[in-house]
Amino acid sequence: MNLLENLRSFPAFEQVPDEQLQWYIDRAEDVTFPKESVIYKPNETVDYMIFLLDGRIRVDTGANGSGEEIILYDMYSILGVLPFSRMKSIPNRLVAEKETRVLRLHRKHLPELIRACYELTEVLVHQMATRIRDFTKMTQQTEKMASLGRLSAGLAHELNNPVAAVVRSADTLKTHLRATPEAFKTVMRLNLSDEQVDSVQEVFFSKVDQQVANGAQQLTLLERSSREDDLTDWLDDHGVDDCMDLAGPLVEYGFSMDDLDWLLEKIGHENLAGVTNWLVNNLVTEKLVLDISEASKRISTLVGSIKNYTHMDRGVGKEQVRLGDGIRNTLTLLAHKVKSKHIDLTLTIPDDLPPVCGWPGELNQVWTNLIDNAIDALPDGGKIEISSEPDGSEFILTKVIDNGPGVPADIQDKIFEPFFTTKEIGKGTGLGLDIVQGVVKHHNGSIKVKSKPGHTEFSVCLPVQ
Repeated sequence: MNLLENLRSFPAFEQVPDEQLQWYIDRAEDVTFPKESVIYKPNETVDYMIFLLDGRIRVDTGANGSGEEIILYDMYSILGVLPFSRMKSIPNRLVAEKETRVLRLHRKHLPELIRACYELTEVLVHQMATRIRDFTKMTQQTEKMASLGRLSAGLAHELNNPVAAVVRSADTLKTHLRATPEAFKTVMRLNLSDEQVDSVQEVFFSKVDQQVANGAQQLTLLERSSREDDLTDWLDDHGVDDCMDLAGPLVEYGFSMDDLDWLLEKIGHENLAGVTNWLVNNLVTEKLVLDISEASKRISTLVGSIKNYTHMDRGVGKEQVRLGDGIRNTLTLLAHKVKSKHIDLTLTIPDDLPPVCGWPGELNQVWTNLIDNAIDALPDGGKIEISSEPDGSEFILTKVIDNGPGVPADIQDKIFEPFFTTKEIGKGTGLGLDIVQGVVKHHNGSIKVKSKPGHTEFSVCLPVQ
């Protein structure tokens, strides 16, 4: 098959006249690359338009060796520099995945091609538009996955704590309930009137309700030890066995010697040991159930946050978005990073802040990138301030401010460029702020940055309608 027949096999060239394809052939180079040979290194100048005649070209993240595959170009693909393209280089490698034959044209011929080959130029411009669209979609998805990846480590840590609490409390509850039959025998031997039973229930439920409503008493170690000693002595003085084991749960639920005096008066001395053991047994059960409940609620909150963050159960259209909800969900998922660096975080969002009309999943990417960048920029013990407020009647202004080292003045105009990053290799894609700017523009808004040492401020202005 000659070269003209080869190019005629390209679906894109169906309407291109033979003489224009022959024009390309006359000025192009027919080159074959051995398997796994590097066609372009990362950031190397791209000087050729490439028609892939046979084989396969892989774009990957490798620098000095194999890297993660980004995209594959099969036979009859068009890549490299194109007419009207501003491409100078690419940040990744181009590798011949197997023996690959290409027909490549140097960029110096492009001005003449544009003048002499209208149909061919039209096809190539369409290819460029498709490339831009596909690349934009790919980079947006890549950055979205990167955002979720940054959240996953913290989310796993945040989930691990309540899950471990549930497992631990469930195992303890199982062991505790095995001892219940013996306690039940003691209760059955008690001789209590209905009024006395009511008194026991009254003191039990009042302490449980108080614990649920107000939480456990915040006692210092010294205060707790002192109260346990007091209750242990009281129980021992009144002939109750295992008084040291009983004192701890009683103190945790706020029992005092006055409470025990009141109980003794109601039930009599002969019932004191049995009733005290029943109280402690059920207080321990309540405590374990409460711990499981609180841990389960924490898990539910985290799952709800990630669900709301990704909007898995919603459509893809625009809707009324409450910015405060999105920012709070993002902070929930980034809480581990905030806590690990002991960051002082201030959130100021009024409850009556008007919603904006937009895509909540996209806006969550904005908050994730801005907040995550602020966290990364801060030393241990830094500060972040996040606020949203109306800007007139038509806009909402949201600011993310940190007191980190700031963005150097000479690169402030570059930080929104694609692939520009100040982070170490492997720690930043350079797509975050480019995606942020794209999302803000998609919402007809604006984003600005002001930075100096000790104060970096990103301001996002979004229209209400």
